[in-house]
Amino acid sequence: MIPVIGRLQRQRDVTVLLHSRSLVNKSVVGILKTHRFARQIAGEELSVTETMPFLQALTTLDLGPSQIDIGMLAETYKSDDRGLGVAEFTARPVEGATGERKIERAAPRDVVLYGFGRIGRLLARLLIEKAGSGNGLRLRAVVVRKTAGQDLVKRASLLRRDSVHGQFQGTIIVDEENDTLIANGNAIRFIYSDDPATVDYTAYGINDAILVDNTGRWRDRAGLSQHLRPGVAKVVLTAPGKGDVPNIVHGVNHETIKPDERIISCASCTTNAIVPPLKAMADEFGVESGHVETVHSFTNDQNLLDNYHKSDRRGRSAPLNMVLTETGAASAVAKALPDLGAKISGSSIRVPVPDVSIAILNLRLSRGTSREEVLTHLREVSLTSPLRRQIDFTTSADAVSSDFVGSRHASIVDAGATKVDGDNAILYLWYDNEFGYSCQVVRVVQHVSGVEYPTFPAPLG
Repeated sequence: MIPVIGRLQRQRDVTVLLHSRSLVNKSVVGILKTHRFARQIAGEELSVTETMPFLQALTTLDLGPSQIDIGMLAETYKSDDRGLGVAEFTARPVEGATGERKIERAAPRDVVLYGFGRIGRLLARLLIEKAGSGNGLRLRAVVVRKTAGQDLVKRASLLRRDSVHGQFQGTIIVDEENDTLIANGNAIRFIYSDDPATVDYTAYGINDAILVDNTGRWRDRAGLSQHLRPGVAKVVLTAPGKGDVPNIVHGVNHETIKPDERIISCASCTTNAIVPPLKAMADEFGVESGHVETVHSFTNDQNLLDNYHKSDRRGRSAPLNMVLTETGAASAVAKALPDLGAKISGSSIRVPVPDVSIAILNLRLSRGTSREEVLTHLREVSLTSPLRRQIDFTTSADAVSSDFVGSRHASIVDAGATKVDGDNAILYLWYDNEFGYSCQVVRVVQHVSGVEYPTFPAPLG
């Protein structure tokens, strides 16, 4: 399977998925573990001997750039009663990616990262990982403030080794003379600047770029407009936007982005975690009101030890305390789901773990239901709906936060913790507030860049 998946990706820009999980660059063990996820569907694993024929069938088709889910093909084939062979069956659901219907390979789109903190470095890893994979994004530059002594060497070290997310997969070469890191063959120029309004990106050969501001320093249109310099076409913010800046949660409202909109916010990690399952619940059961309580890992915004902080409580030591604080996620729901109508309140507790958080979503529904009905619905949403890249689902009885480090989903429904009593439902939603959120940001960047390739078979719903 591995060489076939590799050839499809390199030669045709086809990313092979299995229930929304990419199989590109997966090891043997990785592919087998991904197949085990199919136990969520019918209580039994999906065998590689079942999916391999569909993979072979794809190689016989005139495919264009796309993402194709062989897990969905295999599962729908089981329930098909037309008596078709695998090759004949496969051709129909992926016909939108073949022949005259296939799209052309997108030209690479330049991306600039403004800031290189926790989210910035994870975005860099994702963009480097995806280089040449058909998503059409090319990380060209990172803008940072100059620090004293071996700045580039130290930033390379932070990219290479991460205490939470592990080693960078590949090689990083430091070219101090040219202020450049070469990561897996990709040259990334470091531009030193204290003021976004002074940078001319065209001087570095960068044109029509998407700039991702991951500093959070500016959150309104006036501040973010400073980034609209020569060479930059659009600005994407990795924090909740203020004023009229659109707050986008990919999978929920990304299609509302106007083509001429130049400034976009990806909202917060918590907003991305709660909005997709909230939409899934509202679509099926209706939602009258709700409250979200987030138990959130500590962040660099807090102090390591007690010290002055402009915010209440956040000045107290992050690794030694549970810290009550506010969250803007509840109020951001209205921007992402303007038709919801339900009032959602929220609060947050920061706790002494470095990554992965959990949102407890307490909902009053429009109708009574049962725990089994809610879990069946959310399981199906995670597997076959347009939200399947946003919502994951786990039935593990002993799941804990560290199990979800590196999750690429916006949130993971904990089936075992779910509580339902008539019209009241309480969902426990795990989320990697660093990596899962960064994946959502990359999806938004792909969309606004016009290089988000279609997925086949089309999701249900």
